[in-house]
Amino acid sequence: MTDHTARLSLPLLHAAQAQKETTHNEALTRIDLLLHGCVIGVAEDTPPVTTPADPAPGACWIVGDAPTGAWAGMAGHIAGHVAGGWRFVAPREGMALWWTGGETIVRFRGGAWRIGEVRASRVIVGGIAVVGEQRAAIPTPEGGNTIDVEARTTLSDVLEALRGHGLIAV
Repeated sequence: MTDHTARLSLPLLHAAQAQKETTHNEALTRIDLLLHGCVIGVAEDTPPVTTPADPAPGACWIVGDAPTGAWAGMAGHIAGHVAGGWRFVAPREGMALWWTGGETIVRFRGGAWRIGEVRASRVIVGGIAVVGEQRAAIPTPEGGNTIDVEARTTLSDVLEALRGHGLIAV
C-alpha cells in the first residue's frame, strides 16, 4: 500500500491512524487547489509577499525554473496559498489550468508547461468544420495573358497567410 494516490499525490488514510482529519484535510486542500484549477501567474520564480489578506486563500501560481524564497526547490510545481502557508503540487502529464493573466489554458505536456497551445484534428464552430487537416501547397500566381498586379499581390498575401498558419503546405 502506498501513502499517496498515484496521480495527484493525495495523502491516504491508514487503519488505526491517529489524527486522520489532518491527512483528510490535506487531501481536500489539494483537491480544492486543482479542481477547475486557475493560476494567477506562470513561470514565476519569486513568491508574492504574503500579508494576512493577500494573497487570497486558494490563489495559485505555476513556479518557474529558478524559484527563490518559500518556493525554492519547487520548480514547475503549482504553488497554492492556503491559511497554513504554501502547498505545492507536482504537475502531471495532461494537467490543464486556466491562467487569468493570459486568459488562456496552460497545459503540462512533455515535461513542460505550455501556454495557449491547442491541439486538435479540426476546429468546429456552429457545427461547421472551419479548420481541418493541412491542405496541399498552392503555387503563387504567375504568368497568364492579363496581369493584374493588385489581384496577384492580394492572392499572394492570402496564400502566404495560409502557409504561415499552416493551413496549406509551403
